[in-house]
Amino acid sequence: MKEILDKQYQHWEDKLSNIPDMFGKTPSDSAEKALKLFKKEGATTILELGGGQGRDSIFFAHNGLQAYVLDYSETGITIITEKAARLGLSTSIIAQRHDVRKPLPFSDGMFDGCYSHMLYCMALTTSELEFLSDEIRRVLKTGGINIYTVRNTEDPHYKQGIHRGEDLYEMNGFIVHYFSEEKVKYLAKGYEIISIDRFEEDSLPKRLFRVTLRKIDNFKPYCANFHKNGETFP
Repeated sequence: MKEILDKQYQHWEDKLSNIPDMFGKTPSDSAEKALKLFKKEGATTILELGGGQGRDSIFFAHNGLQAYVLDYSETGITIITEKAARLGLSTSIIAQRHDVRKPLPFSDGMFDGCYSHMLYCMALTTSELEFLSDEIRRVLKTGGINIYTVRNTEDPHYKQGIHRGEDLYEMNGFIVHYFSEEKVKYLAKGYEIISIDRFEEDSLPKRLFRVTLRKIDNFKPYCANFHKNGETFP
């Protein structure tokens, strides 16, 4: 299983190298909505996970945010850095390669907000996502906002392709982790859930959740068992 998931690195390297502006040149709708909330909250320094080729990173920096960007792909980081330099945004965008299955390379309480568009639904197991959620909470300031989007179990591609364990399915070389609402709630330990919004994207269309969380302090870990589609969240 781990070997299969690890192979996603080369697949993303190839795609990002060979398809310019693979995700489009304009910012995602999710980034536009996130910016409004970050501005309302008075956020100035944010962490973006899974920056891809930088369309949302550039958008945040253009609108006055200091963005620290992590991506699994070395090619993606090179593209983001080059774009930032061309646009005079090198001091506003700090990008580096990182595997989010490992501790985030930042100190505690460093960020006002965290944003990721479909990073959570990459080839990550539930236990790895739980670790990532805890790490994001660690690097957020008290009251900091975590906004992420994921394809959900109402998506037309759910249960299509090759099953890779849990709710992970592979199509056309890409492994996608599909989320139930129960899984969103399970991963929200240590956060206040502000909203779980459904939306659609692209022509298929993809069906997603946009999850907005606020870090809370002094929470007590709890055990809850959720059962969904054969999965148990301990």
